[in-house]
Amino acid sequence: MSTLIETQTTQNKRQSLTFYAKYLFVRLGVLPFLLLAAIIIFSLLSENFLSGRNIMNVFRQSSYLMLIAMGQMFALLTGGFDLSVGTIVAITSVISAIVMSTLFSFYPDAIWLSISLGALAGLLAGGSIGLINGIGVAIFKVNPFMMTLGMSSIGFGAALYLTGGSPVYGMPMTFSDTFGFGQLLGIPAPIWICFICFIALAILVNWTRSGRYFYAVGGNLKAAQLSGIHTQKMLMLAYMISGLVAAVCGILLTARLDTGEANIGASLPLESIAACVIAGVSLRGGVGRIGNVVLGALFIGLITNGMNLARIESYLQTVVIGSLLIFAVIADQLRLKLMASLQD
Repeated sequence: MSTLIETQTTQNKRQSLTFYAKYLFVRLGVLPFLLLAAIIIFSLLSENFLSGRNIMNVFRQSSYLMLIAMGQMFALLTGGFDLSVGTIVAITSVISAIVMSTLFSFYPDAIWLSISLGALAGLLAGGSIGLINGIGVAIFKVNPFMMTLGMSSIGFGAALYLTGGSPVYGMPMTFSDTFGFGQLLGIPAPIWICFICFIALAILVNWTRSGRYFYAVGGNLKAAQLSGIHTQKMLMLAYMISGLVAAVCGILLTARLDTGEANIGASLPLESIAACVIAGVSLRGGVGRIGNVVLGALFIGLITNGMNLARIESYLQTVVIGSLLIFAVIADQLRLKLMASLQD
């Protein structure tokens, strides 16, 4: 009799643990488990992985992807995605470098004027591409995949044409020293700028009416239209935000490289979508949290850094990122099924 009671108690404990594991998975998604596994695995593979210097380096390297992923989230929230973010980074780098170096050559004493106007030109270029994407998707009803893919090709060709395939030099050293390698309170400048963008976008998406509209448009476009939401305006705004945030990333990368490059950002579309999906942003639209997206980008940064420390070849790293993307999509589908079963 006592053996039977002990067996039942053990089974009840297992069922209870299984239930709580499913509940945590439904509530938190797969990202916290992946982060924990990555930290444990890479800390065992390399003793330098958890050092303070390396952690700060991971945050700095991840800040660029964080920016792109936050912008990508707005496109995903509305039920689309932006494949042109890599090209926006490249053309922003080229245009800001050309304007900056040209002004600096004519006005060598007006350093901050050159930097400001160059950065503004880059932001206008990135925002313009985002606006064109939004007009194509919202007004002309072009599929987001085709629209952003076409703009990616156009922007890449334009960047190569402007540079002839050669890097753009001649920018003020102050630009690179401040935004590429500068620090404030021991924290690199890209992390500060990423944090400022995160606060601004978090306020927009969580505390404003427009933020709720993004979710409504992605959740059900026709219902959003019937409720009085200007869906075309919201779609254009989503792609403009994606373009502007990608442009900020392009300016920061230009400062880090100290040159305008037409060939940077090729991997960013895949990595930004992967970061969003791993963070629980639905590819169908209407679901996602910006804080989780930042953690998703940080997770990819951790994976990349850990693989570099473990001396895994770069070719295999792209295989790992692609595999994680597929795994995240499968996990998201499983999470939806578990959510439905727990509600029943």
